[in-house]
Amino acid sequence: ALVLLIIAAGIATAAVSAAVVTFARNSAARSAITGGTATSNQPGPSAARSVVPLTTIYKQDAPGVVTISTEARRLGRTGQGIGSGVVVDMKGDIVTNEHVIANAQQIQVTFSDGSTVAATVVTHDVTDDLAVLSVSVAASKLHPLLLGNSDLVLVGDTVAAIGSPFDLPGTLTQGIVSGLHRKNPGAGISAHDLIQTDAPINPGNSGGPLLNTLGQVIGINESIQGPINGNVGVGFAVPIKQVLKLLPNLGGTPTQ
Repeated sequence: ALVLLIIAAGIATAAVSAAVVTFARNSAARSAITGGTATSNQPGPSAARSVVPLTTIYKQDAPGVVTISTEARRLGRTGQGIGSGVVVDMKGDIVTNEHVIANAQQIQVTFSDGSTVAATVVTHDVTDDLAVLSVSVAASKLHPLLLGNSDLVLVGDTVAAIGSPFDLPGTLTQGIVSGLHRKNPGAGISAHDLIQTDAPINPGNSGGPLLNTLGQVIGINESIQGPINGNVGVGFAVPIKQVLKLLPNLGGTPTQ
């Protein structure tokens, strides 16, 4: 069978699936970021406007970003896909885009230390282009990311992305929120109320979260809009509040 390298894990007319990432690693790291004790996944308005150096965010958060590799059968051909994902709890749950793992016969997750394990699908939501995977690994490999509050996001907010564009793990980019409540029908999905960003995201970033200036996940980016197979400054992320519908207690039982 012809083997195709589908780096974006899903390309549609004039739109390429992609992604971006953010998070906080554990309660100690969260305390260091905020200057206090992190007791909630939903920061207040004043916290959302705080700023932490990108170097600090990257050092503390990059271990919680994973690369997702798939082997799938599409259009009668065997294809390999690359995407990104975010560790969200100590159970081994990882959030990514649904299109990253769609039709996959095999799913592998590679951590920042280079180790790779098999993953299974816990739940998925085609409408919002979200999926939750599960891996069985030692607790030392899991660096859960702190979720922010996507309802506090404003146009002009600084954001950052960590992911695996073009299969380059641990890539960090920065931009701003350039729009809210967007739709991207060209991506071939029905997700709506998307966060728009100009943070450079490219094929292979799919499934990673969008970071605020505290290093908290405010969105899971899933597509870019443009006439070429690459970033032109218009990307879209699914608000993190949609993830909570799949994992309402983050560590509890998924509802779908």
